Amino acid sequence: MLVRPTHKHGLKAEMNVVPYIDVMLVLLVIFMVTAPMLVQGVQIELPKVAAEALPAPGEQRIVTLSVKDDGSFYWNLGSEVDIESQTDSAPSKEAMREKIAAIVAANPQTQVYVRADQHADYASVVAGIAELQRGGVSRLGLITEAP
Repeated sequence: MLVRPTHKHGLKAEMNVVPYIDVMLVLLVIFMVTAPMLVQGVQIELPKVAAEALPAPGEQRIVTLSVKDDGSFYWNLGSEVDIESQTDSAPSKEAMREKIAAIVAANPQTQVYVRADQHADYASVVAGIAELQRGGVSRLGLITEAP
């Protein structure tokens, strides 16, 4: 008669987790190495200024400068952005610079917004902005329209 050997311990119904732990550690190392490579950015120094209250709409002066498709300029001076009316115009960027520089010199807090015809030459728009900078304009914004 065959006698089976007696075991001190019974059968184990446990899952062997050692291979899973090895895989998890390998993935952890991979993520630790690749995570710093995924972060990209540009180092910049932002200016530190104290916040001021925005002026009330009645006391703020706004120049809405428009660039036509032929490269000429016209603008409106008011207390809000106005693209419909026209206060003055200039056939060249130099004449525009002189007139708007006089407006800004009278009130340095004047905000200038630039808008351009969609068929206007990009170079004339950028040249106009450069002339505004030469004229002393420091508060400049761009206006776009929704399609």
